[in-house]
Amino acid sequence: MKRIGILTVLLLSLSLFLAACSGTAVPAPTTGDDIYVSPNLPVDYEGALAVRNQLALGTLELNQTELAISAEQAQTLLPLWQALRSTQQAGGTAQAEVSALLVQIEAEMKPEQLRSIANMKLLQTDMQEWAAANGIVLGSGGGTPGQGSGLSPEARATKQAAEGITSNQSGSGSKLTSALIDAVIASLETHIK
Repeated sequence: MKRIGILTVLLLSLSLFLAACSGTAVPAPTTGDDIYVSPNLPVDYEGALAVRNQLALGTLELNQTELAISAEQAQTLLPLWQALRSTQQAGGTAQAEVSALLVQIEAEMKPEQLRSIANMKLLQTDMQEWAAANGIVLGSGGGTPGQGSGLSPEARATKQAAEGITSNQSGSGSKLTSALIDAVIASLETHIK
């Protein structure tokens, strides 16, 4: 019994020590997507996207700048994003696996790319605007990707194919997150070709 108490105190002390050494406050996670804490991308501002979504939307935004993903980076990042998409679709994936993939994705990006994404201070509204621009309708009707408003079914399908968005995503994650990840994968594939 004493051994368990001592071990608990040691583990608690080590956790507090490591938290104090990090120099930053770690916000309490609210959902599975929010558990990963990035050393580069803050989530401590109002309406902040989860790190996974900041990385995805930020990567797409970087492609419009001089900090765009290079062909070499795309070759390394593509299998990581594909693995992340698989965790979205699989459901029941251990958070440690998702976190490990996010760590690897960040490690493959240049510091200035991560700083640029952090400076974007991406919000839920930014993700919703991206969805609207890509013909994805959110709301009480299920928020299924592919339900574009104002587009004919053919135009919507063409736009989705160009963006790499599919409408039959399943799994435990958000369908919008899945569509966003699919768009990143499609973008990376074009960088490689």
